Amino acid sequence: MRSAARQRLLDALEACRAVERFAQGKDFAAYQGDEMLRAAVERKLEVIGEAFTKLADAEPEIVEKFPDLRKIVGLRNRIIHGYDTVDDEIVWDVVANKLPSLRRQVEEFLK
Repeated sequence: MRSAARQRLLDALEACRAVERFAQGKDFAAYQGDEMLRAAVERKLEVIGEAFTKLADAEPEIVEKFPDLRKIVGLRNRIIHGYDTVDDEIVWDVVANKLPSLRRQVEEFLK
């Protein structure tokens, strides 16, 4: 793995960890009621999606190791380009149910 690809994975990993810290002890109601939390989470999801986009460009063969890559990038695109249609329930589901698994996948891949 080239150093640029490794850096993208490290960027994604740090963003995953940040979202987990931001959301720790929170539930959906707290998320929905906290504009700053929503903005912070969305920003880090943008970083994750962009990191995976650049990773796919740098080393396309790595894409196969992350089967949800298209969904990750799609969420990033929705947040950036469809900011007015972002569904808080979908974002919270990603945070609560999908991000921990992605973090573990990235950690495992970096070993």
